[in-house]
Amino acid sequence: MFEKLDEVMKKGAILASNTSTLDVDKIAAFTKRPEDVVGLHFFSPANVMKLLEVVRGKKTGKDVMATVMALGKKIKKTAVVSGVTDGFIGNRMIEQYSRQAGFLLDEGATPQQVDRAMEKFGMAMGPFRMGDLAGNDIGWAIRKRRAQERPNMLYSRTADKLCELGRFGQKTGAGWYDYQEGKRDAIPSKLVEDMIVQHRQSLGITPRKIADEEIVQRLVFALVNEGARILEEGIAARASDIDMVYITGYGFPMHRGGPMLYADQVGLFNVVQAMKRFAANPLDDAKFWEPAPLLLKLASEGKNFN
Repeated sequence: MFEKLDEVMKKGAILASNTSTLDVDKIAAFTKRPEDVVGLHFFSPANVMKLLEVVRGKKTGKDVMATVMALGKKIKKTAVVSGVTDGFIGNRMIEQYSRQAGFLLDEGATPQQVDRAMEKFGMAMGPFRMGDLAGNDIGWAIRKRRAQERPNMLYSRTADKLCELGRFGQKTGAGWYDYQEGKRDAIPSKLVEDMIVQHRQSLGITPRKIADEEIVQRLVFALVNEGARILEEGIAARASDIDMVYITGYGFPMHRGGPMLYADQVGLFNVVQAMKRFAANPLDDAKFWEPAPLLLKLASEGKNFN
């Protein structure tokens, strides 16, 4: 199989690499060989992270897909096929995870509490430490684009306020946390704490005590609900592909099997009931918490994703 790589590359297969916002089908439409266009989404740092999302366009040829999957194996990556969608599989889901993290700040949590709860659950890194590592300006750019494309999409304003202060994360020495030069230790920031408190006050929100269990459920079930939509749309072929994306690319705890398998273990009926509780929260996004039709169907039938 792998010897076909030279053959495919000789005829000029177009490899659109390493951005989760590209539309492979649009790129293909500008070429005379749409069957040779495929997307490769590596994860940072690419020499360490195992995940490789292989983005198949509507017209991507089977020979091209076979070749890039073999290429992924050759360079020791775990290649998972994704259809064309904004954010592909992993980043489309992580946006919902991050939105919930922001709402939790509005309601009374601190960045360190949220991170601590998720790391205790088993995540390699909580959402705010992850944002500081990746660069908070990346999410800021996405939210600016969302304001044009989906003006009704709700976000906490805390992340934008953070970026307006120039706190883009480790690369600037300050993000959700403070950082000392040459070190990566996340130090709780009094400035950020004060910013969040002032933000709540501007909205008239009285902070409440939030249990770690609620933090974990809201963030993980946000992944599950968006994952169910991705399955329905055929962006991912199977739930286990989504789980593999999260285990190999996003630091989801391996012993929990990925978000979709974790939901199976909790019980999809229980997941749906939790979503109904979250939808009743006036400070959350009730529309998002409407269970995806696939999730609702499987729960009602007593079935699982896997």
